[in-house]
Parts: sequence; C-alpha cells; structure tokens
Amino acid sequence: MTELGLILSKKSVNRADVARKTGINRTRLSELSNNPKTKLRVDELYLIALAIDVEPAEILNIVCKGLKIN
Repeated sequence: MTELGLILSKKSVNRADVARKTGINRTRLSELSNNPKTKLRVDELYLIALAIDVEPAEILNIVCKGLKIN
C-alpha cells in the first residue's frame, strides 16, 4: 500500500465518492493507493485533498516524506 492509500484508509474514505467528486476513475485511485511505482500527479493530489477535506500540503508532506536533496 502507498502513503496515499494509508491516508485514504485512515480516513475511511469511500473511493467511489472520491472518484465521483474528482473525476479520477476508481481504477486510477486503486493504482495510486496500492502500487508504489505509480506516480501521483500534483493535480490528482490537489483534487483528492479537496475531496477528503485535507490540506493538500499535508498529503504532500506525507507522500513525499522520503525524498531528500543530494
């Protein structure tokens, strides 16, 4: 499971509702939630954050917590 998937699970989010609100299909949401190799686009992150009533920066900080500058 990805960090986004963990966020959605912790908030007990109905992915069908998120798909309806954001226009992101359920297959894509499932891929973003379960496949760590899937790249989350910033527009998707923003729409998901709005749909689940979370600040986009909060999701960004969690999703990108492992990134470091060389």
